[in-house]
Amino acid sequence: MNSRRIKTWAWVHKWSSLVCTVFMLLLCLTGLPLIFHHEIGHLLGTEIEAPKMPANTPRASLDRVLDAAKALYPDRVVQFVSQPEDDDALWFVTLTPTPAPTDDFKSVAVDARTARVLGQPPTDEGFMYVMFKLHVDLFAGLPGKLFLGFMGLLLLVAIVSGVVLYAPFMRKLDFGTVRRERRPRLKWLDLHNLLGIVTLVWAFTVGATGMINTWADLIIKYWQYDQLSTLLHPYQGQPVVPTAERASVQKALDVAFERAPNTKLSFIAFPGTSFSSPHHHTVFLRGNEPFTSRLLQPVLVDAKTSEITASPRLPWYLTGLLVSQPLHFGDYGGMPMQILWALLDIATIIVLGSGLYLWLKRPNTVPAAARAEAALQEADAALAPSGAAAKAGT
Repeated sequence: MNSRRIKTWAWVHKWSSLVCTVFMLLLCLTGLPLIFHHEIGHLLGTEIEAPKMPANTPRASLDRVLDAAKALYPDRVVQFVSQPEDDDALWFVTLTPTPAPTDDFKSVAVDARTARVLGQPPTDEGFMYVMFKLHVDLFAGLPGKLFLGFMGLLLLVAIVSGVVLYAPFMRKLDFGTVRRERRPRLKWLDLHNLLGIVTLVWAFTVGATGMINTWADLIIKYWQYDQLSTLLHPYQGQPVVPTAERASVQKALDVAFERAPNTKLSFIAFPGTSFSSPHHHTVFLRGNEPFTSRLLQPVLVDAKTSEITASPRLPWYLTGLLVSQPLHFGDYGGMPMQILWALLDIATIIVLGSGLYLWLKRPNTVPAAARAEAALQEADAALAPSGAAAKAGT
């Protein structure tokens, strides 16, 4: 690689890294507890569990479950109802002032066997709520999500440019070399390079899936425009189905399972909400295998008649979003994968922190481009002890 290209890649790596590093550090720090959100919830006592009952205990009608939840908030409407992946003895009912997307929602946990309210998980307070909001949108809604998505894009640019720079600056060193006998800045530079390469695939995967997740609101709106609008053509001009005129939600669930046997429920979106239409209960079913459990099959059930209107396959862009969400937090492989994700997260924090340290401790007397060119020449002659500084963003 000639010196002109080295200068260009060094400039790209430096500025993409500098702009996103602080925000990526924030996302790594807040993402660490989110990897273990269920376990932390149990420790903090915020996780609600259904009481033990015999396996053959009959289940209550979903309509009774909804009535129990709505009795607590009669002035609100049901947006969604769902069950945890690992516990079908619980229903979580989400209630909001209107069907439109909002952060003002209440979650009510109801026993699936007795239709008794078990509690209300805190949704807008506590340590995990703060971590989640900082990680998702910086408490700034959609603008915050899109901003973090742009930071994720810069991270991907920094990773690619760092890989391009790694080969010419480190070709004289054995892989994994950390020159402990040299000055502190050089030791941190070697550690930065080593951990950067070790976590390369993970950081790129998590950065890419995180960026995709920030587009979730826009992707869902496009899906509604792209597919739901065509399916709803027969309902054009009809008003939203009033709550009093809606048929049994339990019936909607039953007919959805008849259409797609050997599936499990993910959640039900009620009429007028972001995942449904003004005229349907949209039942989202999932597979039974670890991978297919992330792939949803929507079934649109007429809210008045409980007849299935359509069961379209999700488009590739929505499937990509659904697959990227659990992959981002390591939710595919249970505790072993969570631990691996946490270790790689900590390593990435060190990479980001060391890159920031190397920038702050950079020599101020020589321009960055000149240092990059001189480092390349030194790498050709010896061990390139200072050349990799360009990769670190100096």
